Amino acid sequence: MGTQEKQAAAALAARLTGEAERLTGLAEPLLCWYDRQVRELPWRESPDPYRVWVSEIMLQQTRIEAVLPYYDRFMKALPDVPALAAADEDTLMKLWEGLGYYSRARNLQKAARLLMERYGGQLPADYGALLTLPGVGEYTAGAVASISFGVPVPAVDGNVLRVLARLTNSREDVMKPAVRRAFTALAAALVPPARPGDYNQAVMELGETVCLPHTEPICTACPLADRCAGRAAGCARELPVRSAPRERRREQRTVLVLVERSERGHARVLLHRREQKGLLSGLWELPGVEGELTEEQALALAAGYGLTAERPVRLPDGRHVFSHVEWVLRGWYAEGTRDPAVLPDGCRWTDTEELRETCALPGAFRTYTRPLPGWLTGPGPGGAAAEGG
Repeated sequence: MGTQEKQAAAALAARLTGEAERLTGLAEPLLCWYDRQVRELPWRESPDPYRVWVSEIMLQQTRIEAVLPYYDRFMKALPDVPALAAADEDTLMKLWEGLGYYSRARNLQKAARLLMERYGGQLPADYGALLTLPGVGEYTAGAVASISFGVPVPAVDGNVLRVLARLTNSREDVMKPAVRRAFTALAAALVPPARPGDYNQAVMELGETVCLPHTEPICTACPLADRCAGRAAGCARELPVRSAPRERRREQRTVLVLVERSERGHARVLLHRREQKGLLSGLWELPGVEGELTEEQALALAAGYGLTAERPVRLPDGRHVFSHVEWVLRGWYAEGTRDPAVLPDGCRWTDTEELRETCALPGAFRTYTRPLPGWLTGPGPGGAAAEGG
């Protein structure tokens, strides 16, 4: 950090210290609002540390409504730390299927196994100890410590940053680490010792339901409207300031849906396990390659997997956006008979039951995996008018 940046960071920290004094007493109206408006959520029924921990990991960059069915399914299958620690990888990935960011699930399990070794299968009631767990950062440690154990520490996520930036009318870029540290210090100064968990959830709830992102906040419903400097200045909607993300690189890929169909009509699809490093590491996928394959090239690649097929069917193009890369997908469907002596490393032929129960397929391939059960039990896409190569 250069001299100018250090001076700017020091000036922001000093200004936010003054803002902390101005916002003294903010917790009381916020908690009164929260007690009236709190949504009933499964992890709020009982602030069990395990349930709170899993919910917070799932909720990172995902809305509550989307998480609820995944959370319910996960808890039924893996209700506690010992169950999570003992789960096999395919079971864990299948439970996480559709949530994305699969490294979070792996870190959950790594942390669970560490908890079995060091803490008897229980999450420690200590903020610093929580920070040592794989996949647990300041936000998650603060959420678990405050909600489950009553430790007066902040939990600063995107919702909290937005609320604080608007309350203080801050024009600082919240993507900068020094700015985040300054806001975390402000958040810590505002946490009430009596109800830290409820307070942290109240700020998050406010950002989720009232102090909305990318649109006009519902200031008439906000219990803190009279304290909001951003509202007073008429610029709350513009806050917080975030630097533009780096432009994603685009990658063209071809995806193959290769189906073995027996004389009895039984069908299986070929899956390939990705390498244990890099994007979507260790997950099952439909086989594919970089670039755009022609019909002839797709047929040749299918033969390399042991499938003898007639003319392949061109599938709709797909697209999937990751945080740093965008996949532009071309799809080919081919069905036929296979040579049982040919099975490349990391591949398996899978039926509909295994797809449903065992194999987790990332959302990146949803254009082609969503209709898969129908293709396996029916005639496949070739039965309709199909586009050739």
